[in-house]
Amino acid sequence: MACDHAGFELKEVVKKHLSELGYDVKDYGTNSSESVDYPDFAHQLGHAINSGEYKRGIVICGSGNGVQMTVNKYPGVRCALCWNTEIAHLGRQHNDCNVVSLPARFIPQETALQIVDEFLNTPFEGGRHQRRVEKISKIIK
Repeated sequence: MACDHAGFELKEVVKKHLSELGYDVKDYGTNSSESVDYPDFAHQLGHAINSGEYKRGIVICGSGNGVQMTVNKYPGVRCALCWNTEIAHLGRQHNDCNVVSLPARFIPQETALQIVDEFLNTPFEGGRHQRRVEKISKIIK
């Protein structure tokens, strides 16, 4: 997990939820609500997912946009910005997203936990979607 100051409180709630479910959570910070630069934390998570150190990740900031843009710079990361469970479900089912981004200032904590559960429990459908997912990290020159 990684967040900025706007996502700190939600990160702590999600981290507790994951721990209660039996997950071992790696926390890249930040560790307070003092103002920080979100890329400093999101890059660490993006690198860990891209290198294969971890298979899934969660990033949180005020809008969810900045952390999502940062981690999606890594070719092995497919991060979906999710504000409801249906988006999380489709992000996993159709796009094989391996990171979910939560907009802390725009969703209630209960919704965030539901999104995280959907992200963790929805399998990738494969099939016709596999071909599309393989094209995501390609860059046309």
